[in-house]
Amino acid sequence: MALLPWSTGIVTRIENETYNTKRFWIQIPELESFDFTPGQFVTLDLPIHEKPNKRWRSYSIASWPDGTNVIELLIVFLETGAGTTYLFNEVHVGSQLTLRGPLGLFILPEPIQNDLYFICTGTGIAPYRSMLHHIQRHNIPHKDIHLIYGTRETKDLLYLEEMRRLETEISNFHYVPTLSREKWDGCCGYVHAVYENLVHQKMNGASSPPPAHFYLCGWKVMVDEARQRITGLGYDKKAIHLELYG
Repeated sequence: MALLPWSTGIVTRIENETYNTKRFWIQIPELESFDFTPGQFVTLDLPIHEKPNKRWRSYSIASWPDGTNVIELLIVFLETGAGTTYLFNEVHVGSQLTLRGPLGLFILPEPIQNDLYFICTGTGIAPYRSMLHHIQRHNIPHKDIHLIYGTRETKDLLYLEEMRRLETEISNFHYVPTLSREKWDGCCGYVHAVYENLVHQKMNGASSPPPAHFYLCGWKVMVDEARQRITGLGYDKKAIHLELYG
């Protein structure tokens, strides 16, 4: 399959989401509508190295298809990252960015016939935000959806109030933020115990787990452990869909 051509995007808006994470809105003027499937990503070609493959940085689209030519990216600053250093320090409203996309197969099943477990850490919440709004906007039939979101502390939670609102607006959607380094009135520890407990509750003593799709998005160490634990619960590898960061 031929590679998609590079396009020029214009940064139209930048907002701080947390102390170390920004939201970037990018318009692609050459397109009337930027059409993508929720869960897909774009690749940016940043002027940070002579070699092309060392300039490319990929980010999940945090917004949802709405018929416009504007997308939102959610980006966390990494102190040792040349890409995020450039984006945070050199890019402003009006800046041009070279991008290619949409790309990726990290998308919802059609139709949604089984429970969905959205498991993520950090900015890995971005593709799930896109999926959830898409489900809501199009009133897509679905089973239980569990968003199990791991961060270190409350200050690291992204789209917190928005997710809490969506939990009240989308039927059978369960938002489960989980903190590993702060005690609070929600879940504490790591994401793995959360989805394991949910699956055991669903099994209710049965010998095999109920059908489900597990979506994993975040750092490799989390994704690798989740894959082992989910297959350990009795699920086939085909039930696992993943998007790696770093």
